[in-house]
This record gives sequence, C-alpha cells and structure tokens, in this order.
Amino acid sequence: MTCAVMPEGEPFFSSGGPNGVLLLHGFTSTTSTVVDLARSCAAAGYTVSAPRLPGHGTSVEDLMRTGWSDWAAATEAAFDELAGSCERVAVLGLSMGATLAVHLGARRSGIAAFVFINPYVKHQGEEWDELARTLLEAGVVTYDSIGSDVKKEGAKESSYAQTPIASAATLLEAVKTVNDQLRLITVPSLLLSSTEDHVVELDNGDELIAKSRGSVERVWLENSYHVATLDNDAPLIESSTLAFLARRFAA
Repeated sequence: MTCAVMPEGEPFFSSGGPNGVLLLHGFTSTTSTVVDLARSCAAAGYTVSAPRLPGHGTSVEDLMRTGWSDWAAATEAAFDELAGSCERVAVLGLSMGATLAVHLGARRSGIAAFVFINPYVKHQGEEWDELARTLLEAGVVTYDSIGSDVKKEGAKESSYAQTPIASAATLLEAVKTVNDQLRLITVPSLLLSSTEDHVVELDNGDELIAKSRGSVERVWLENSYHVATLDNDAPLIESSTLAFLARRFAA
C-alpha cells in the first residue's frame, strides 16, 4: 500500500520563461533537498521542475518496490514534459540525482548544461555488490540511513530512517554504466563538491572531470557535507548555479 506523500516530499513545478531547469534529488531523500534552489531558479524566470522520484517521500516500504529503472523512467518523463514547453533545458542533480542526470544526457539530446552537486558517478568496487548480495541472502533487507549528512547546526534532511538494500543494489549496478556515459557529456557542467563528504567519495568529482568531454567548472564547498543544499554553503550553491545558468542560457 502506498503511503501519503510527506509535506517535504511534494514535487515542485513553476511555469516561467522559455528556458527550463530540471532538478533531481538523491536516493532515499525528497525534493526538500532541492526545492529552495528550485524556487530560486523560478524567481530568476526559468520554468522549473523538481519531480518526486518513485518510492521516495512516502515510506521505505514504497522504495523497496522500486529500483533504478523506475527512477530513470521518471526522470526521462519529467525532462520530456519540461522540454515540451521550453526551448532549452539544464539539468541539476544532487548525489543520485546526478547519476540520473548523466544517464538522461546519454538518452536525450539537446541538454543545455549540467549542474552536479556531490555526484555519485563511480562504482565503489565489487565488494559492495558482494556485501549487498550477502545481506539479502541472509534475509537482511535494510541497513542504516544514509541521510542527513549535514554539517550545519540544527539542519536535518527529510529522508528515510533505513536504506533498502535491494533498491540500493540496482543503483550500484547502474552506476557502472553511468560511469561509461560520462564521456557522452559534451556541454559545459558546473560541479559543486564538498571538501568533506561522508556518503560519496571526493574522487567521484575527479572522475566526472576526467571523463566528461564538456568543460567542467568546479566550485569547492568548504563548510558543508554531502547534502550541501541544506548546509552552510547553500548560498554559494545558489549564487554559483544562477550565475552559471545565466551564462549558459545566454550563450
């Protein structure tokens, strides 16, 4: 049974000008991590969409019934809807949202630019796949939450208290393909990287720079952890993103 959507998990859409921005949240999280940035993009005159990915923003049981193919399909549908009313679209992704953004770039042409915030684009190693298999075979279906990696005092991410292992395993498998798809990126990207991240290793950003065929502008976030959009560097993320988008849409 599908649970009601959390107040923090509602999708966001704002109709604006001919240029669109698609914002994608991370695994086990909600649109609350990107909604402030979405509102800033809307205030700048863009048409903005921040969809709720399947299984997210309701209950961990809902997420257990979904996987990579569901999240990728929802991302493509949201992009197609936005592209249907916009001349150009930029795509922003946080964590797994960035994984989905790269995959989207391999399946849809005409993306104007990318903004990646602490992206997950590099597989951690086969031992992670083996660990997931071992746990599932032992009947363990969830492990501890990966949410709320935030440095800011009092800030908390709206995310699940557990992480479903089977769903996570589909992401582990998908990122291998996504890593190869990095070479298909030919447009400019903005990369926002926290100097301390307890969820995604810093070399994910290095991997993106090394394999992308488009230019990559990197901004370091020195006072934030993984969920940087809710952290101390949120104003820097906003100003850097809006300045980058303005340059790209003017090009």
